[in-house]
Amino acid sequence: MQSDLIIQQPEEPRSRPAELVLLFHGAGSSAEDLRPLGELLARAFRHAWIVSVRSPLASELGGWQWFSVQGVTENNRPVRVAAAMPQFVQSVAHWQRASGVEAAATTLIGFSQGAIMVLEATQQPECDVGRVIAIAGRFAQTPRVAPPRTELNLLHGDADRVMPVALAEDAAASLQALGARATLDRFAGLGHGIDSRVAQRIVGLSSQRARPEAA
Repeated sequence: MQSDLIIQQPEEPRSRPAELVLLFHGAGSSAEDLRPLGELLARAFRHAWIVSVRSPLASELGGWQWFSVQGVTENNRPVRVAAAMPQFVQSVAHWQRASGVEAAATTLIGFSQGAIMVLEATQQPECDVGRVIAIAGRFAQTPRVAPPRTELNLLHGDADRVMPVALAEDAAASLQALGARATLDRFAGLGHGIDSRVAQRIVGLSSQRARPEAA
């Protein structure tokens, strides 16, 4: 979509690319900020579409956002996320159509507010994807259902003061209790960010789905 950053659009050696990876940045940030992670994934998966999606709203912090974080509370966050969700789902569907990649081969990777959006998208039946990777994120509210076709991977620094790791621990426990396929990786000493350990873990998780492409 307009203002989204296409990091890799493969010259298709086959009828369609094998993978679609959509990256979602945090509030007050931009699609460009996730370019380094996208370029790492592009080098690892040369037949994948890699797109960093720009949030639609101008942020009070500068940059862009899916919903305002000004005055956000535990009570009003779910309402704000719900208001943003239709456009988020539309964005995912747009890139699935544009790339010709099926739902099972679609991965959503979100950081911070982007992680909130990708996690909450798993609670929407109309958002069908194969994998969600949430970095330094949380659910807006306790998950209600186990997405039947989606694996969820939560990655979180144990020194995160913006979104404490306990939020990810609670989310993983709730998902597992619902019967979801969910994992949690904690990164010692990492604050609210992405380091080389997180990046390499994302490559490893993505490889679990991407390997058949090499056959």
